[in-house]
Amino acid sequence: MRTLTLASGMRLGTLALALAAVLAVTGCSGPAPAATSTPAATDEAPDFPADTATALQTALDSTRGDEFAGVIARVITPDGTWTGTSGAAAPDGDTPPAPDDRTRIGSLTKTMTATILLQLVEEGLVSLDDPISQYVPDSPNGAATLRQLADMTSGIPSYSLDPDWEAMYFGDPFRVFTTQELVDAARTLPVVGAPGEVWQYSNTNYVLLGMVIEQVLEQPIADVFAERLFEPLNMADTVYPGGSASIDEPHLVGLTNQRNPAGAPEDATEWSPSFGSTAGEVVSTLDDLTVWAHALFTGEGVLDEETQQLRRDSILSSPPPNDAESGYGLGWGERADGWWGHSGTIPGFTTSVFHSYDQDATIVVVANTDVPLASGDIPAPAVFEALAAALG
Repeated sequence: MRTLTLASGMRLGTLALALAAVLAVTGCSGPAPAATSTPAATDEAPDFPADTATALQTALDSTRGDEFAGVIARVITPDGTWTGTSGAAAPDGDTPPAPDDRTRIGSLTKTMTATILLQLVEEGLVSLDDPISQYVPDSPNGAATLRQLADMTSGIPSYSLDPDWEAMYFGDPFRVFTTQELVDAARTLPVVGAPGEVWQYSNTNYVLLGMVIEQVLEQPIADVFAERLFEPLNMADTVYPGGSASIDEPHLVGLTNQRNPAGAPEDATEWSPSFGSTAGEVVSTLDDLTVWAHALFTGEGVLDEETQQLRRDSILSSPPPNDAESGYGLGWGERADGWWGHSGTIPGFTTSVFHSYDQDATIVVVANTDVPLASGDIPAPAVFEALAAALG
């Protein structure tokens, strides 16, 4: 069975492979280290060490090779900030990707949705122990709590695993979906298990959380994202499209083969992102994702220290496949090697944003394709892995 998903490092394949792919970019659930400071995009930083910059560029170029059009990445450490590009912003072009090129970020949207949920917890407007049925009475597994939706233990199936829904989407990738249509598709599927008993990466969880946020704040979700995240953080080139397929210039041109894995990749740049909703709809840039990384990994500008620590302490060690070596929490994961963060896949684009608290290092990667490499790896996560290895 083929499954179209927005999960971190996740794309086509069976559910078991999907779970393995998610956990490949998450990890160990031990005690959270003390909060540290990551440089913001506007911070002045010393010149990046030349030998490390050379190693990073080599990793970027060798991972891309001739397998996909273009990639841009940024590495921030106490030694400085490095930004590297490889290839072109469009498959038939020769202009390198730029830090202000817009891109679809896929499941990195989940880190934002989870942050807004935690803001509502901080403000006493919701509790993580509230059942989803309190807000969406017809939700599958209505007894599942908001926490269980956010950490993927709700047992609620992902609509994107439904072959009938997938066929409908691929039949018309420009179609605009409502959130209710996405939830209704999930309701036709068997639940994965009782709340808290199983772990399954499910886009439905984050669509439902978006519905909760809209209901509690009585605002359109696009306005919520803008007023609570993008405007306060001065992420001027980041938007929640709200069903619009347009993407402002300058932007990357994204290729996918999800609709026809055996055929040539096709341009998915203006496919409707509405099927992602609050699980994967946001458009951003490398520059703005650098700002977002600082907010996400420190809480600065979005959460108070206590709530940020709540997120840091949320990494699961059970149920399987979470264990002592790999885990997922409230909209992010921690890897066994100490990198925290998330990746995103949406037709045409892949992204990764990770931070090592031990090294005080952040890596942001944007690639203009989701077509797997010959190795089977997904482009942006593969580049992240190479850059992390080059840092040592």
